[in-house]
Amino acid sequence: MSESLFAHLRAATRDPERPFLETGTQRYGYGDLDRFSAAIGRRLRALGVEKGDRVAAQVEKSPQAVFLYLACLRIGAVYLPLNTGYTLRELDYFFGDAEPRVIVCDPSRESDIAGLASAGAVLTLDGEGRGSLVDGIADGGDLAPVACAPDDLAALLYTSGTTGRSKGAMLTHRNLLSNAIALREIWGFADADVLLHALPIYHTHGLFVAINTVLLAGARMLFLPRFDPDAVIAALPQATVMMGVPTYYTRLLARDDFTAEAARSMRVFISGSAPLLEETFAAFEARTGHRILERYGMTETGMNTSNPLHGERRPGTVGLPLPGVELRVAGDDGRPLAPGEVGILEVRGPNVFKGYWRMPEKTAQEFRADGFFITGDVGVIGADGYVSIVGRAKDLVISGGLNVYPKEVESLIDRLPGVVESAVIGLPHPDFGEAVAAVVVRHPEAAISEAEIVAAARAELAGFKVPKCVLFVEALPRNSMGKVQKNVLRTDYGKTFQ
Repeated sequence: MSESLFAHLRAATRDPERPFLETGTQRYGYGDLDRFSAAIGRRLRALGVEKGDRVAAQVEKSPQAVFLYLACLRIGAVYLPLNTGYTLRELDYFFGDAEPRVIVCDPSRESDIAGLASAGAVLTLDGEGRGSLVDGIADGGDLAPVACAPDDLAALLYTSGTTGRSKGAMLTHRNLLSNAIALREIWGFADADVLLHALPIYHTHGLFVAINTVLLAGARMLFLPRFDPDAVIAALPQATVMMGVPTYYTRLLARDDFTAEAARSMRVFISGSAPLLEETFAAFEARTGHRILERYGMTETGMNTSNPLHGERRPGTVGLPLPGVELRVAGDDGRPLAPGEVGILEVRGPNVFKGYWRMPEKTAQEFRADGFFITGDVGVIGADGYVSIVGRAKDLVISGGLNVYPKEVESLIDRLPGVVESAVIGLPHPDFGEAVAAVVVRHPEAAISEAEIVAAARAELAGFKVPKCVLFVEALPRNSMGKVQKNVLRTDYGKTFQ
C-alpha cells in the first residue's frame, strides 16, 4: 500500500453506502467522500497543483472543506488550513512564507485576498465566487492516490512564535497516520461510533484528531458548523463520542437541560487544547456520570498523552504517553529528571513533526541531539507514568482552545501612541479557560484608553488574540535582570474574571 495518509484512510472502509458525515440538511456517505475528493483533486491538478505544492484554505467549516483537505492528501499536495479570524495582514505573511499554489477562501474575502501581493491563484469553495473550485465539478471516475513516502509533507500548520514571527510546522504522512492509529486504538473507535463534531477544522484538534480518527475507524460524524449548546444537546442522543475544549463543557454545565439523560447514549467525552479545571471535571461527573477523558498534544506533535479509556481518568493530569510515544522531563540544561521532578516536557516518536518550514536553525534549536523535541511546556511525570502540565515556559496563552503568543500582541500595543510598554498574560476565565489580558504602562500625559487599545488590536489581529481587558499600571514588575515578572502580574490580577 502507498504510504499516503489518504490511501490508508480510504482503505478503512470500501462500503460506499456507509454514512460518513451528516449536517442538519445534508448526508454524505463514504462513496461521496471518494467522489468529491477525486473531483476536487482533479480540479487542483488542472490548476497546476503538483505533489508538494501548498494549498491554503481560509474557509468556513463545511463538508466541502473536508473534501478539499482529503483531495490535497489524495494528490500529494500540502494542506495549509488557516484560522477564519486571521486578518489580511496576517494572511499576507502566511502566503508570502508558504507560497501556496492555490488559495481557497470565502467569496466575501476573494477580492481582498486576491489583492495581496503574496497571493497566488485565489478561488472559492462554495460555487459563489468569481473563481469557484467546485463549480461545474462532475464525477470523472477514480483518482488513484499519489504515492507518498512516510516523510513527505501532508500539512503545514502555522503556530505563532514568541518573537512575533509565526512558524510553519511541517507535518508528514507518517506523523498524521501514526497519531490516528494510536488514537483509534486507545479511544476504542469502531465503525459503530458517531462523533459529535463541533470543533473548528483549521486546528489540529478538529481536523486531524477528530476527522482522521473517524475515517480510520470507518465511523461517522454529526457535523455542526460551530459549537452551539442548543445544537449539541439536541444531537447528543444520536452520538457516542464528543471531542471538545474545556469551554464547551463549562457552557454545557451552565444549561439545565444538559442532564444525564441527555448524555445517555455517549460512551466518552474527550477534552483537550487547554487545561481542564478539576472543578469542571468533578461537576461534569456529578451531572452526567461521565468522567471527561483529558489528553495532551500540540501542533508540532499531534497527541502525546491521554488518560485511559479503561482505567483511571485522573483529574489534573493528561494521562499516559500514547503507544509509540516517548515522553520525558528535562532541566534547563537538557538533563533528564527523575519522576516527580518538574521540568520541560520533551517528546520523541513518529508523531513528532519534521521541523519548521524554511527555518532550519529554529528547528535545530528545538530538538535534542537524541531526537527529542523540546515542547516548552513545564510538567511532571509521576512514578506511575501519569503526566501533569504545570505551566508553560514560553508564556503561551490558550484562550478557548486557541494559542495566543503574547509577543505578537505586545508588539502591536507597544507601537500605539501614548504607550510606554505592555505585558500580555493569560488570566483564569470561567468560560475561555484563560483570557488574554494586557497590562499597559502609559506615558504620563497620554490619555489612551482601554477601548482604543482593544480597537487597535481588533483591526490587526484575529479576534481570539484581542485582549479581554486592559489594566493600566505605573510600572511593570521586574527581576534583578530587568525581565518582566509575568508571574507577579498573573498573581496580582488572577481574580479579574472571577
